[in-house]
Amino acid sequence: MKRTVASLVCGLLFSSAPVMADINVGITLSTTGPAASLGIPERNTVQMLPQEIGGEKINYIVLDDATDTTAAARNSRKFVNENKVDVIIGSTTVPTSAAVAPVAVEAKTPQIALAPFAAKGDEFHWVFTVPQTNELMAGALIEHMKKKGVKKLGYIGYADVWGDDWKKALTDLGKDADITLTSDERFSRADASVGGQVLKVISSKPDAVLVGATGTPAALPHTELRRMGFKGLIYHTHGAANQAFLRIGDQALNGAILPIGPVVIWDKLPDSHPSKAIATQYAQDYEKEFGEGTISPFGAYLYDAGQILTAAIPVALEKAKPGTEEFRSALRDALENVKEVVGTHGVFNLSPTDHFGHDERARSLVEIQDKNWVLIED
Repeated sequence: MKRTVASLVCGLLFSSAPVMADINVGITLSTTGPAASLGIPERNTVQMLPQEIGGEKINYIVLDDATDTTAAARNSRKFVNENKVDVIIGSTTVPTSAAVAPVAVEAKTPQIALAPFAAKGDEFHWVFTVPQTNELMAGALIEHMKKKGVKKLGYIGYADVWGDDWKKALTDLGKDADITLTSDERFSRADASVGGQVLKVISSKPDAVLVGATGTPAALPHTELRRMGFKGLIYHTHGAANQAFLRIGDQALNGAILPIGPVVIWDKLPDSHPSKAIATQYAQDYEKEFGEGTISPFGAYLYDAGQILTAAIPVALEKAKPGTEEFRSALRDALENVKEVVGTHGVFNLSPTDHFGHDERARSLVEIQDKNWVLIED
């Protein structure tokens, strides 16, 4: 695995000896590879995380997994074996998050995923997820499709867990809305061409198409659909909502519809929205440091993970000391009982049956126009 100088510097900056901190947090991010446009704003956000919680110092150990599942698992093993972390945050994508989970289970260490990885079985016990569920976001899109009279929906998505999960959500929710999938085409995150798949999607004669992809790769099927003459609505997932996606897709993205978290439209949120204040603060602080228009929902996911830990760590500290199995278990229990924690992406209410914790306050629909997010009013 190759790492850029920037990623190495980041790792060195935040990986001073564990003895310097009372609570160790391992963070594996995809700051290179196909998901780099998502992982870089997450890495940038590390410096905005709380440096002290419950009177204890926090040490962040940051590693790049290059959007590679093997590297994500390796990073996680380093965290638990060498750094003796109390919690793992990451990774950036669903596949890399899924690769971390077995290590979290084995080490009995809570994991906070930054991608909508729906853990099951033993993994569910230890894994908590910051992003909105695909079902929650897909529900908003299905409602919009119904209003627009969509009956036949073409689908092209990643050939991995993300693509599978979105296909399932669309199939399940589409049944009640009388919406049928006319195609199920797949591509890899690193593919440079999807012409064959797009041709098959168009040949299925859909009323609209949904692209089940994230970040900059999501622009490829969209631009190809338009190049081949598809005139219908094109929908995207919340995983595509970043500035790099807008830049790559440019004017071809005009009219695209996607669900997003509150922080993406922080300056358009009504004052009554619970996330208004914290999303505004995060966005302004981030753009002050990294430039106007650089705000990303993916960096905000990491920021929200910090908010959740801020609520859970003091509870765990009442039961055990950091660096012990007892503390990791207590932290897991505390995370599972987080209530009304306001983040940039909504309000978190976690429970023994819900490790995502979002409700409809975590989503809005936008249309892309001239590389801008335009809020779709109900």
